[in-house]
Amino acid sequence: MTTYKKSGVDVKLADRFTEFLEKKSKAIGGFAGLLPIPEMKKEYSIVASTDGVGTKLKLAFLLDRHDTIGIDLVAMCVNDLVCCGARPMLFLDYYATGKLDLARSKKIINGIMEGCRQGESVLLGGETAEMPGFYAPGEYDLAGFSVGIVKNSEVLDGRKVRPGDILVGLPSTGFHSNGFSLVRKVLDDKRLLKKYAARLLTPTKIYVKDVNRLRAALKKKGHDVTALAHITGSGIPGNLPRVLPRTMGAVVIKGSWQVPGIMREVQRLGDIPERDMWDSFNMGLGMIAVMRPAAVPTALKTLKGAVVIGEVVKGRNEVLFK
Repeated sequence: MTTYKKSGVDVKLADRFTEFLEKKSKAIGGFAGLLPIPEMKKEYSIVASTDGVGTKLKLAFLLDRHDTIGIDLVAMCVNDLVCCGARPMLFLDYYATGKLDLARSKKIINGIMEGCRQGESVLLGGETAEMPGFYAPGEYDLAGFSVGIVKNSEVLDGRKVRPGDILVGLPSTGFHSNGFSLVRKVLDDKRLLKKYAARLLTPTKIYVKDVNRLRAALKKKGHDVTALAHITGSGIPGNLPRVLPRTMGAVVIKGSWQVPGIMREVQRLGDIPERDMWDSFNMGLGMIAVMRPAAVPTALKTLKGAVVIGEVVKGRNEVLFK
């Protein structure tokens, strides 16, 4: 039996560290940070988020595939940003390696540029650090920083969520950029990794255009989303409660959407417990939109693949599966 903790990742310990950080600064919390702009009479806020690609990079190294990893980097940042209701504006990257390989570096940056195109952001700058002896030959690290803006009256922070609101799931493109320590633990064989390479390295879906289209369609009908949750590490149980009031939970109906076959294959190969699957992976949904029941028909008509997966209920800020 293989678990995320056995692969070297302690999610509960990471949650404790996040709680520590939130106590240190009231500005920390949610999917991105917001800072009101005094010069604009605090009608608008700057929104910022940062992230990396995690150990999905190890697969890129092993398989020598570097053309899409930059899309993952942008996706992990801008998908967090839109959960606050923000419009992404600019992106910065940090790229560090032991010895610069020009051909590989161009592929990485081209991926970042494509991610920025999909994420409606300008690549404003970044840092390329060559650090001999620090990284193994052929390896590198990436970090991304996304900055946007939001009108304070339009911030999504969960305050408008009510019991009876409907959960609409937006399909993922696979594992996205989370849970790869567990995936690599299961597929600890280069032949297996090559067999599944195409599906494993499928870039993270960028939801900026989908969210913009959804919100525009809803507003034409007098509706809007009440919250958005980016489903990353810790899966639906760890991310959906982040946008719900503390007195509310969610009921999610298993089987209301199709879990990607690659995830079930990895589960079978690694004998991964079902609970660990839900706590480690997005299980086929990369974003969940919360909305009033009257808004649902428009949402399903607007976004291909969108599906009703459950509802908000009174509860203890947790996800119950049925």
